[in-house]
Amino acid sequence: MSVPQPPEPIPGARLLFSLDPAVSHLNHGSFGAVPIAVQRAQQRLRDEMEANPLRFFTQGLVDRIAHTRRHLANFLGADPDGSALVGNTTTGVAVVLQSVGLKPGDEVLSTDHGYGAVKLAIQRECRRTGAVSRVLPIPLAATDEQIVQTIRAGLRPGRTRLLVVDQLTSATAKLFPVTAIARVAREHGVPVLVDAAHAPGMLSTPVASIGADFWVGNLHKWAYAPRGTALLTVAPQWRDRIEPLVVSWEQESDFPAPLEWQATLDYTSWLAAPAGLFTMRSLGVDLVRTHNAALAGYAQRVVGDALGVAPTDLPDPGGPEVALRLIPLPPGTGSTIDAARALQTRIGERLAAEVAVMSWNGRGWLRLTGQVYNAADEYDRLAARLPALLAQD
Repeated sequence: MSVPQPPEPIPGARLLFSLDPAVSHLNHGSFGAVPIAVQRAQQRLRDEMEANPLRFFTQGLVDRIAHTRRHLANFLGADPDGSALVGNTTTGVAVVLQSVGLKPGDEVLSTDHGYGAVKLAIQRECRRTGAVSRVLPIPLAATDEQIVQTIRAGLRPGRTRLLVVDQLTSATAKLFPVTAIARVAREHGVPVLVDAAHAPGMLSTPVASIGADFWVGNLHKWAYAPRGTALLTVAPQWRDRIEPLVVSWEQESDFPAPLEWQATLDYTSWLAAPAGLFTMRSLGVDLVRTHNAALAGYAQRVVGDALGVAPTDLPDPGGPEVALRLIPLPPGTGSTIDAARALQTRIGERLAAEVAVMSWNGRGWLRLTGQVYNAADEYDRLAARLPALLAQD
């Protein structure tokens, strides 16, 4: 089976970014890349802030934050009044964990595809409250139906106080059927938190249609916002129970003010986030999504072929919009967290290619992304040079 043709480049898209042209940036999923226009929009806001800090923070800033939140929530299909801007997805997860009222004997249920920092946040809250963390193993090749059935069987009504699932997993680049999962959780009376770190900008599923009690996603990865911009949405029955991680002067106000107002934060990342959506809309939202997913698919096939991986052994991401793809590395390569990090560094230094190397379930995996600033020949070069580098290990 031949490698599929890569998508046509989006004219001029590469020039929108200030990325080092001597490096292939094939790991958009970790920290994103902020377009130049968005960088400049944020800098103008910083200049405004520094020109008169008192005026910036005390005259209209709360309204500007609310306007930004409405703009971002509408783009994501979320309820603006039930949403709050937070620093990142992990922050939103921590807020939810401390707000659900865990007690000794309660449990937080998650899967083995969960993000590492989220796992640590769950463990910390369980230590603090006396609750327990339970992790469900789900095979990488599991179908949507199998995932839902595994979670259904794992729920313990009356004891499971929170189910945490990923919309699109970071470690395994797998799309989970979160709408079906949320429906099953509701049937069993279990609140569900969706970790949607990679969803905004990549996936078109409206947040409101998922039906989760809590949903939180980053806009700095795939929606071109400055880093430090995420949206947490909360179902109506939970909003008066949400507690911020840090108390501020808005502590006694209604949701979402206690979360959004954190005194002397640098709010310019939030206020500049709509400029990222403007960039995406200027290119064409559907075009960007289609291009990125197709390019990631090409990357997976061309690098997989170079490593001798049969097309049938390349993990299916589970949806046509997914712009993250996984490639199994040779057995014993990158199979621990330390080994994966070391290999990722070597690839960056020796091949001038920034990639993600993941260690999951005792196996090393190469994770590649597709983005509008990438070109097919970047993956071709990686495919031509990576086997020799791996042979040196």
